[in-house]
Amino acid sequence: MASLRDSLWAPIAGFGVTFRTMFRKTFTERYPFEKKPTAPRFHGRHQLNRHPDGLEKCIGCELCAWACPADAIYVEGAENVDVTEDGVSGRYSPGERYGRVYQINYLRCILCGLCIEACPTRALTMTNEYELADDSRAKLIYEKQDLLAPLLPGMEEPPHGMRLGDSEKDYYRGAGLPGWSTGQAEAGAASPGVRVNGSKTNEGSESRQT
Repeated sequence: MASLRDSLWAPIAGFGVTFRTMFRKTFTERYPFEKKPTAPRFHGRHQLNRHPDGLEKCIGCELCAWACPADAIYVEGAENVDVTEDGVSGRYSPGERYGRVYQINYLRCILCGLCIEACPTRALTMTNEYELADDSRAKLIYEKQDLLAPLLPGMEEPPHGMRLGDSEKDYYRGAGLPGWSTGQAEAGAASPGVRVNGSKTNEGSESRQT
């Protein structure tokens, strides 16, 4: 049975934290009216990036889906077609394939970034956007159109042909980026291990451009 001393001291000790903080200056977070900036490498909402002419960087390889530990990513790849039966271009990316269906379930996603590391073309990156709460479960399953980066000046909505090079290798070596030239592409194709846009490449591989 507790002694009289313990019976009197226990309530006082329990309120110790309250008494110690009663007279301290308070700091009020005015969110969402005032938002603090996030860290530069913050893991927020994903984004599917584009090449400078608007073609998508995603090649539908599904490596991001395989790397996801929470099984939050679903990808369906499809073949690019240079000219469809209607006589128009059916190309969405510079490679042979593109991501026809791309979904991220943010009810499962743990924002670990493993999918970013797995992407061979830097198609998938993470933004600083962290406000992902919504009022229904369906709205937290983001489709491809929700994840695609917006079109910048000079970009055109796919499908369309390759405007920045003759092959996907030109795109992966940095076609359309500052400092790019046709001479660099020819040098990179003829000589393995040369530097293209400041990045050293090995035979059979391309420099990873953001």
